[in-house]
Amino acid sequence: MFEIRVICDPADTDRVTATLTAAFATGSVRRHPARDGKQHRLYLTADHRPAPEDWPTPEQAYANAPSINSEIGWTARTLADTPCFTTLDREFYLRKAALLDRIALLHDPHTLNSDAETAYAAAVALLDMDQPGVICDPRRYVRQQYAHWTRHQ
Repeated sequence: MFEIRVICDPADTDRVTATLTAAFATGSVRRHPARDGKQHRLYLTADHRPAPEDWPTPEQAYANAPSINSEIGWTARTLADTPCFTTLDREFYLRKAALLDRIALLHDPHTLNSDAETAYAAAVALLDMDQPGVICDPRRYVRQQYAHWTRHQ
């Protein structure tokens, strides 16, 4: 992971940002005025894009997954059987994030909906828990980790 700083004309900000986002896996862009007051300073945390084989498709990631109904049951039973304020393990959060991702995939991927937002939030929580040191789409990270987890079960 590395930090990129760019000083550019305000008219070029969107083009520069789009170009960097296309070339690297980037975090959010932080914009500040340059010292001269006429230009912008852009700061991005970036990483090299992983190879495509590192990111399984949803079909690949969930090929051996139990049914959605079964996973809903497992999640509910786990929560019901766990005393309040008990810290749950990574497996629970991975399976929960994968379940929510699978539910969100049932909808049109180009439509923002509450299932997609919930799946994204669960994926971000897993990413924060793992702190992998990579910048990527959180839901793709869940798929990668779920595929890895199922291969090693």
